[in-house]
Amino acid sequence: MNRSGKFDQDDIVRARNVLLASGYRSPREEVDAYRVLAQVGPASYLPLLAKALQGLSYDTRIGKWHPSALALCEEAVAVARSMDPAEPTRADALYGALNSCQRQLYRVGRRAEGLAMRAEMLAISRAQAELSRTPVAGGLHEWAAGLSVEGRYAEAADAMTELVAALVPHGPSSGGLAWSLLDWIAALHNAGRSGEALAAFETLFSMQDVEAANGRGLSACRLYSLIWYAQMLDMYDRGEQAALVRQEVLALLTELADTGERTTWGSYEAAFWAVLLTFSGAESDRLASDGPCTASGAAPLQWSPDGKPGYFDSRHALREEVDALAPRATADPDRHLAELVRLHRALTIRSAVYWQNRTHMFGEEVRSLFDDGVDLARRLFRHDPAGGARTLARILIDRSTFRIADCEFGPALDDFRQALTHLGEAA
Repeated sequence: MNRSGKFDQDDIVRARNVLLASGYRSPREEVDAYRVLAQVGPASYLPLLAKALQGLSYDTRIGKWHPSALALCEEAVAVARSMDPAEPTRADALYGALNSCQRQLYRVGRRAEGLAMRAEMLAISRAQAELSRTPVAGGLHEWAAGLSVEGRYAEAADAMTELVAALVPHGPSSGGLAWSLLDWIAALHNAGRSGEALAAFETLFSMQDVEAANGRGLSACRLYSLIWYAQMLDMYDRGEQAALVRQEVLALLTELADTGERTTWGSYEAAFWAVLLTFSGAESDRLASDGPCTASGAAPLQWSPDGKPGYFDSRHALREEVDALAPRATADPDRHLAELVRLHRALTIRSAVYWQNRTHMFGEEVRSLFDDGVDLARRLFRHDPAGGARTLARILIDRSTFRIADCEFGPALDDFRQALTHLGEAA
């Protein structure tokens, strides 16, 4: 650049040579080159500069964010905004830049600004949908997740309802629809719309029926869905219907113990289970802080970047609480044993979701927690048979789902049968 602030011909030639040269060029070199060329060919190079800035914000070789990741993403947004509004690529470039920037804002705890960018992303999608006369899909999931983090559950449920309506006509689409359906059900539940939440399960079951007919159905995911459904029915005081659903679970689990899973999608089934586990523990698994929530019904990878560390890091404090409470529960079970069981369950759930999200060997990391949880629940049942029966059943079902996720179908069936016995249902 010369003293007048303009790029001279040598700068332009060097920039073009960087981009045309064979071999590796660093993200920084790309950004510097596009910054030069965007001055002389904005229509061609501004979209490329915005994308390169986003690429520079994260070092894929070492898996770490750039120290100036937020500033880079903010620059990408500014670059995209500077594009000519008449450019047909402007909307996509701005959407992508906003998406990268809102992630960084959430990562540093600036949720209000992140949510505002998600609102702008949705507005872009709505404008594009109006032009193409297609249903809105882009931006709805991020908007709903942001609303849930803020406790705006009714609005989140409306957004997820709109998203599902746009996705369902296109079918399962490699499993993506299933995740949106889980989010939708949880959003409706969190909004207190019990009838709609239960009805939404019919959409999930219909999708799973289609997958089974196409030879792609996963018995384990069907089991998790039915177990979640039964738990929700219990929450809404529909015990008789819940008992019927559990009989369907028993039949399917008995078959699975005999035949094994005929189809597998790698870690997909275990990830599905982790979502179920966060939901089943949401009612009693209370965060100690008043920080951002993690959305039950959403896969951990989709959680708010500033909410996820609080959820997982709390495992250490929970471990200390459990260890401190254990001797008091032994000395005075009337006062402390039920709370010890609850805290241990919270520790187990958070640990299981943490390790499932990080290694396919998660079973070795958390097996003892599930076993200890059952032992504690049995102690509670022996101390208080009337009050402890349902708690023991719930924790046995937790371990049953863990064993399904770890492909131990016979032991999973044993746990589920015991749970039914404690619920007073046919095993």
